Amino acid sequence: MTTTTTRTVEYPADGLTMIGHLALPADAGRRPAVLLGPEGMGLSDVERRRADALAELGYVALAFDLHGGRYLGDPEEMLARCMPLLADAGRMRGIGRAALDVLCAEPRTDPDRIAAVGYGTGGAIALELGRAGVGLRAIGTVNALTTGRPGEAARIRCPVWAGVGSEDPIMPPAQRNAFTAEMQAAGVDWRLTVYGGALHAFHHPPVDHPTVPGVGHHPRHARRAWRDVVDLLSECLPVTEDPGA
Repeated sequence: MTTTTTRTVEYPADGLTMIGHLALPADAGRRPAVLLGPEGMGLSDVERRRADALAELGYVALAFDLHGGRYLGDPEEMLARCMPLLADAGRMRGIGRAALDVLCAEPRTDPDRIAAVGYGTGGAIALELGRAGVGLRAIGTVNALTTGRPGEAARIRCPVWAGVGSEDPIMPPAQRNAFTAEMQAAGVDWRLTVYGGALHAFHHPPVDHPTVPGVGHHPRHARRAWRDVVDLLSECLPVTEDPGA
C-alpha cells in the first residue's frame, strides 16, 4: 500500500463548473490512469474513496462530476437531469471528454494508458467515450448497459466489461440482450457478469435519502464487482514502473 495525495479539480463541462476528485500515487513517476464515473446522483464520497483506492494500487484516478458540484439526492431531480442526458450522446461525450482532458493534463498521467470505469450514468459516459473512438485501454461499467446508435460500437478499440444485477428492473434481460448484441455485432472484446439476486446500484452503500424503485445494496456482490473492476485494470492496464522516472 502507498500513501496517496488528493486534490479537487474544477473544469467546465455541459454548461457547468464541474468539481472532480483527483487521486495520485505516492511516487513521482508517470502512471496509467483511470477515469471514474459516478451514479446518476453524482459525485460523492463513495467515488472519491474508490479513486483513492485506485491511487493506492498505483493509478492516477479522476472521479469526475456530473452536476456542477451537486449531489442530487432527490430522485425526481436526479431523473429530470439524467434522463435527458442519457438520451443525448453528444452531451455525455462532452462531459466525458472534459474530464478526460483534465486527467490527461495531469503530469503524472500516461496519456497512452487510460481506462474508463463508471457506474450508472457514469458508466454510460464511459461507453460513449468508447463509441466516440477515444483511445482507451479498457472500459468497465456497472449497471450501465446502455446501447448506442447503429455501428458506433465498432469504434470501441478496447475490452469492455459490464456488470449488472440479475434482479435489476432498470437493466432487465431485454436490455442485457440489446447491449450484448450491439457489442457482439461490432466485434468488441466484451464480457458481461450477472450478479445473482442483485438489484440496481447494488454496488453502492445504503444512502439516507429516497431512491428510485429497484435500488438496493448487496454487500457481497459489491465486493465482487470491485474485484472484477480491479482485475480488468490489472489485465488491460497493468501498473509498471516508468523507465524515464
